[in-house]
Amino acid sequence: MSKQIKMRQLTTIEELYEMQRVEEAVWHVPPTPIHQTYTALNHGGILIGAYDKAQMVGFLYSFAGFDGEHPYLCSHMLGILPEYRKAGLGLKMKYKQAEIAQNLGYAMITWTFDPLESLNAYLNLHKIGAVGVQYKENHYGKLGGKLNHGLPTDRIQVEWRFAEQRLDMPIELDEANILVHADRDGNPVVAQLFYDQSSLVNDYWLVGIPTNFQSIKQADVSLAMTWRLQTREVFQKLFAEGFKARDVIRKQTENICFYYFTK
Repeated sequence: MSKQIKMRQLTTIEELYEMQRVEEAVWHVPPTPIHQTYTALNHGGILIGAYDKAQMVGFLYSFAGFDGEHPYLCSHMLGILPEYRKAGLGLKMKYKQAEIAQNLGYAMITWTFDPLESLNAYLNLHKIGAVGVQYKENHYGKLGGKLNHGLPTDRIQVEWRFAEQRLDMPIELDEANILVHADRDGNPVVAQLFYDQSSLVNDYWLVGIPTNFQSIKQADVSLAMTWRLQTREVFQKLFAEGFKARDVIRKQTENICFYYFTK
């Protein structure tokens, strides 16, 4: 990736056409209509482009939200061309988004992600410091594109209160706190204690997911579906009992990583 990557807020319709081209290149689906993105940027939304010289190589699309009491920012899309990924650009774009959001008076940014995509989970919870607050079953229904094809579009909703200081917590991989892990063949295994306990009484819990869920989808869709359904049950119970997803633990040499949940 070029060291000359620069980020700026998008403000014109011409820039939104550039954004459409990047969106199509990233997801291979029809892009978000200009009338929608242009309306968003003129009514509290924040749209950011990342540029390598004159070429847009990434974008971030967010719009204003309101829960009846407080305004917040809905971060809907972050897309980066393949050759510009894995160099920290996504994280830099999120920080830029938070900087602009704070200047506009926002205190919180929210978005969703697929709970089985470990890279996104690690970025959102570990690097950015957002907190998973809700599980949404088949949130978008059927979506096109190779990333979502064939599976329910379950999502975790996160909230990022970017002005608040993050508290680093010591995390232990205690087997007594693991609710989901994988067997030697890569199948999900839900711990018996999950079924034995009417409520989850430990201070923290660990939920394992594959480090490369897309490779599982490509090799064995039925196994991918098993991961979706079995982890869904565990995630839903944790959120229902007041736990929140605080972090993700990854080890480069292992095929599984762990969510860290506390109240």
